Amino acid sequence: MDKVIITIAPTGNVPTRNLTPHVPVTPEEIAGDIVDCYNAGASVAHIHARDENEMPTHRKDVFAAIQKCLDDVGCPVIRQLSTGGRHGKTLDERSENLTLNPEMASLSTGSTNFPSMAYVNSPELIEFLAKNMQRRGIKPEVEVFDTAMINNAVLLAERGLLEKPLLFNFVLGIKGAIPATAKNLLHLQESIPKGSQWTVSVIGRQHVPLSTIALAMGGNVRVGIEDNIYFSKGRLATNLELVERIVQISRLLGREIASPKEARQMLSLKKRA
Repeated sequence: MDKVIITIAPTGNVPTRNLTPHVPVTPEEIAGDIVDCYNAGASVAHIHARDENEMPTHRKDVFAAIQKCLDDVGCPVIRQLSTGGRHGKTLDERSENLTLNPEMASLSTGSTNFPSMAYVNSPELIEFLAKNMQRRGIKPEVEVFDTAMINNAVLLAERGLLEKPLLFNFVLGIKGAIPATAKNLLHLQESIPKGSQWTVSVIGRQHVPLSTIALAMGGNVRVGIEDNIYFSKGRLATNLELVERIVQISRLLGREIASPKEARQMLSLKKRA
């Protein structure tokens, strides 16, 4: 099997300091956790930003501050910036951080329900983001909350708006979206085009079992406080120990960990000047 690409999602939009003291919220804290997780085995960082009030933000300057912190210490991790809708509604807001020209960015190819809101991604927005990423040479990671989002990505590729090989992130376990079951994971994996890369992000108590199954299937895994604030029942997690655990499981299954350089090759990322 290929080596495992581990993605760290340290912050997200939902976890607050009231929920867990371990969630990083300032640029320095977010970058610090990413560096620690890179040293432990993560090769990709899925990055959200928070403003001065610790609220989710789309602001380019905050994302730039996080990237500068990583640059200052020479961290080679792949930066994947979020274009998620909790922190912005307009086309310009959702795409503002793309002007930083990251190597990767998230792209949700459909709408779904979250526990307290509808996560709306209109056809107009999806096409706008896809074209923006394509123009800038940014690799989209297609965020899949249900099977229809796979088909939408395939249709975008057929129109020339997404370049193959496609990259998918199966997000399982969000209430209102696809449940976190082995059957659903298998169905999603069997539904993507041959040659695609895929990773899994499991929210909730099935995180470890389904992540282990994904590793055994040859997939990649995302971990982090964005997805799970608990390490085990009743015990809050740090980003570092979530990465350390998945590294240990991967190696027990006989799969070694991809470095950022190896992950860039596996993900067909375009070389930067």
